[in-house]
Amino acid sequence: MPNYDAHLLSGILTYPLAVALAGILKEYSGIPFEFSSIALILGYALYVLGSDLPDMDHPDALLHRGTKPIVAVAVGSAVYLQALHWFSFSEEWLNQTAAWGVGVVGALSGWFGFTWLMPRHRGVVHSLLFAAVYGLLAYLLGTFGLRMTGGESLYLSIAAFLGYTLHLLLDGSLKLL
Repeated sequence: MPNYDAHLLSGILTYPLAVALAGILKEYSGIPFEFSSIALILGYALYVLGSDLPDMDHPDALLHRGTKPIVAVAVGSAVYLQALHWFSFSEEWLNQTAAWGVGVVGALSGWFGFTWLMPRHRGVVHSLLFAAVYGLLAYLLGTFGLRMTGGESLYLSIAAFLGYTLHLLLDGSLKLL
C-alpha cells in the first residue's frame, strides 16, 4: 500500500488529469464548471489534500495526528463563543477566563470524541461515499464560505472528489461503503 509521500505526490502530479477530466465533462455533458484561477488553485489544494484524506482514520497517520488538534481547537472555540454569554462578572477578563475554561472542556471533548468517532482503518472512510461527502463539503465551502459562483463551487467539488478517489484507487480499495 502506498505511504503518505506516495499518496500526496500522486495528487500533486496527477492534478492536470483532474482538470482535463473536468474540462471533458464540461464540454461533452454540459456540467457548468467554471475554471477561474482561484477555483483551479483551491481545487488543486483540495485535490492534493483529498489524495491522503482517507487515511485520517489511521491513528498513526500524519493527517490523523494533524486533524485531531484542529478539531479540538474548533470545538473548544465554538464552545467558548457560546459560553461568553453565560458569565457576567464585573471584570471582562474574568468573563473571558471563565468562558475559556468551559471552552477547554469542549476542546477535550473534541479531542477524545474525534478518536472515539473515527471508524476503523480502511472502513467507511475509505469509500466512495466519503469521497462524495468530501466533494459536497468542498461545494458548500465554495458556495457559502467563500461566496464563489455555482460553477466554481462545482469545480471545487469534482476536484475534491477526484483527489479522494485517487487515494482509494492507489490503495486498490474502490468500494461504495
